[in-house]
Amino acid sequence: MRRLQAAALAAAIAAAAWLLVPGRGVVVEIPPGLSARQTSQLLAERGVVVWAPAFRLILRAAGVEKRLQPGFYRFRRHDWPFTVARRLALGQTDEVKVVIPEGWRVSQVAERLAAAGVADAAQFEALAAQRNWEGRLFPATYRFPPGLGAERAGARMVQEFDLVVGGAYSAARAPRSLPEILILASIVEREAEKPEERPMIAAVYRNRLLRRMPLQADPTVQYALGYWKKNLSRADLKFPSPYNTYLHYGLPPGPICSPGLDSIRAALSPARTDALYFVADGTGGHVFSRTNEEQNRARAATRARRTSARAQ
Repeated sequence: MRRLQAAALAAAIAAAAWLLVPGRGVVVEIPPGLSARQTSQLLAERGVVVWAPAFRLILRAAGVEKRLQPGFYRFRRHDWPFTVARRLALGQTDEVKVVIPEGWRVSQVAERLAAAGVADAAQFEALAAQRNWEGRLFPATYRFPPGLGAERAGARMVQEFDLVVGGAYSAARAPRSLPEILILASIVEREAEKPEERPMIAAVYRNRLLRRMPLQADPTVQYALGYWKKNLSRADLKFPSPYNTYLHYGLPPGPICSPGLDSIRAALSPARTDALYFVADGTGGHVFSRTNEEQNRARAATRARRTSARAQ
């Protein structure tokens, strides 16, 4: 009885404040593992509830004290406490689903975040350049609240990268540094259309690096141009940029996209092969060759198939 009376008194106090003070929007993140007491205190600090002990009594009286769901919520200052409690118990977060595909560069991620209302695209790109986020915005499905901002959205994706990729790298004991693995994986990600070819493509580039041959990777030129251009011209292959691996030996200065875990694994453990070349076969796959002569024959066969297909 006393508990119900206290809850009723708390509700009366909150209702009075709610009626007297117009509320503005407040976005609050409830981290996982937060207790009812801590949640009440956080909401009071952000102005969502008037008095933390009173709100905790309401949670207890409603029987939801141990059912509060983490996430981002948009409340109002001095919000109706029973509405707050219900939304927390049901997990009715104010979040949007944002899918970041494998192989996207920072500019593409920025555009998607802006379209979802999560962050300003220009601010995100500027911050990404300052903090070297290219390649480290892990491709996955995220849930962000509208207006989260560039810094927090980017930090969430980098945190996922550190968790997933950092663990895979530590377990692999790779001879190359993680930044080098990431650069190689980003090229593999843009080259591979068939998932099963990733280790072979990684092996070709590894072999070329070991023989001090230029990588001659088209995706690095596309990155230098600023967009994923198909059918590069001879002029494109001469485009002056440190990312142009037709003009410069070794790996480019940084990743050209955010690779997925499969491409990371391929870079960590390339296939065992002597192949030094590959050419698209016109069906989404590639023909791999050990010598320049084999490569030339593969190119001629591919051109013949394309000519035949156009004629038919």
